[in-house]
Amino acid sequence: MNTVERWKQEKHPLDVIEDVYEYAEGGLSFEEIEDRAGDGEWERLKWAGMYAHGRQDDYFMLRTKVPGGHLTPEQTEVIGEVADEYATAPEQYGGAEQNAIWGDAFLDITTRQDIQMHWIEVEDMPDIWERYDQVDLTTVQGCGDSARNVLGCPAAGLDEHECFDAQPVVDAVSEFFTENREYANLPRKFKMTVTGCREDCAQSQINDVGLVPARKTVDGEDIYGFHARVGGGLSDGPRMASNLDVFVRPEDTVEFCRAVAQTFKELGDRHNRGVCRMRYLVQQMGPQKFETAVRDRCDVDLVERGRDLTRGYRGDHIGIHEQREDGLYYVGFNVVAGRMGGDEFTEAARAAREHGTADTSIRLATDQNFLITHVPEDDLPALLNEPFARTYEHDPGPFARGAVGCTGSEFCNYGIIETKKRVYRWARALDRGIDVPADLDVVRMHMSGCSASCAQPQIADIGFRGETVKIDDPEGTTNEEGDNIVEGMDLGLGGSLGPDNEFLDWVEHAVPARAVVPALQQLFDVFAEEREAGERFYEWTRRVNNDRLRTVMQRADANVSGGVPHGD
Repeated sequence: MNTVERWKQEKHPLDVIEDVYEYAEGGLSFEEIEDRAGDGEWERLKWAGMYAHGRQDDYFMLRTKVPGGHLTPEQTEVIGEVADEYATAPEQYGGAEQNAIWGDAFLDITTRQDIQMHWIEVEDMPDIWERYDQVDLTTVQGCGDSARNVLGCPAAGLDEHECFDAQPVVDAVSEFFTENREYANLPRKFKMTVTGCREDCAQSQINDVGLVPARKTVDGEDIYGFHARVGGGLSDGPRMASNLDVFVRPEDTVEFCRAVAQTFKELGDRHNRGVCRMRYLVQQMGPQKFETAVRDRCDVDLVERGRDLTRGYRGDHIGIHEQREDGLYYVGFNVVAGRMGGDEFTEAARAAREHGTADTSIRLATDQNFLITHVPEDDLPALLNEPFARTYEHDPGPFARGAVGCTGSEFCNYGIIETKKRVYRWARALDRGIDVPADLDVVRMHMSGCSASCAQPQIADIGFRGETVKIDDPEGTTNEEGDNIVEGMDLGLGGSLGPDNEFLDWVEHAVPARAVVPALQQLFDVFAEEREAGERFYEWTRRVNNDRLRTVMQRADANVSGGVPHGD
């Protein structure tokens, strides 16, 4: 049994929620919390949605779960107000000046349709939870080795691309697992996605459980349901999910997901945290044996697969889109790197109420952007003229549109490099400096500060993974061995999901950050010359030999393998 597993066995992780109220009442510091409960408490606090990054003592990251990314205007307003009031940096960490781009009191939209905030103190938690309870929001199991936020299509119920609205199923699965003590202590985190969308924008191929739309004749009736994929994931040892030979009726979905969780709970590795994600279990057992184990633990009959209705992968919902209802639209807004002010989020809620119908909602997407729904056509100009809408554009450049960044070293212990500000600056610079073909609406550029893949670099056109780089440059930080060290990254090309799904190739390693933009500019110059009709950037990079891609990038003034770095 590994150390984390021992901590989880000593005290059920969900018990930590009551402890938080005591810590808050006593105003305990991190040192006092550890003196009272031991260092295992930092792991258990994740079940409350509280992550002690350690870079800022006595302050937490707080993660709010949003099943399927669906928020009411009231929920959106509360989240924005909480960020504006509580996610504020103290003076010793620079206060409102600590972030040159976003200032203070910001929030992050994540690739799992969550909301994250920083600078949260333990004494704030009872007030935050009270506000959340009033609008049916929760942080419980936002982190930790349990069922995480359940993903869904942000345009569920709106879009003609979907076969049926699966949001009620998303809600049912989320409700079953949240605060369920029997399934709240799994070998490792457990990630699910449920969608009725034909274009799989909820990313079933990289989740532990992915349910996608299907159709089958059952007992003489032609019905919609789900096909199941299992064992997908990124980080170290990435794996695309495997198809199971099952058709899951919507009413059986909770039981099916419970049976998968039960299989993982019983058979998953609790000794080595490096290989205890469910994808390793599926790989070890093989999909057929894993399916048999699930069937043995499932209390409903699972018939064989029917007709798969997934036809592609849709990476975002940016722009103005017609809804199924006549005269109504939803608008997807671009939040570069997922970060925006709490006050701006509150303004989005106000604007949704003012310019939408009674059914209007705010939807978070897996690409760190958001939608406002149920906007009458006559209200579109006024909505798009709102201050937040002019900042978070509905018609961005291709690099801004595809920019995704994890938390990075600014707040995360695992982060080797800074990500959010760098992604923002690079996306803007590349949109200004590169003329991409008019029909290339998005270039997906994902940056993770370490190998954990929170920004999903392996499925991007261009992926970055944080590294430190030794260079001959007096501007670098000198390490104990006397080497000059700068922030850098591994650079990968050619990832995507969908029918031609493939993880990118890590084409170059340990690239100084300041050398990357010139190398990308050189790469896109050649892409523009050689591109075949309609070819996406990731398709071109797959068609071209990696050695040649490296040669092209090295034509920049800086050698991308480690020469004199350019301005970052």
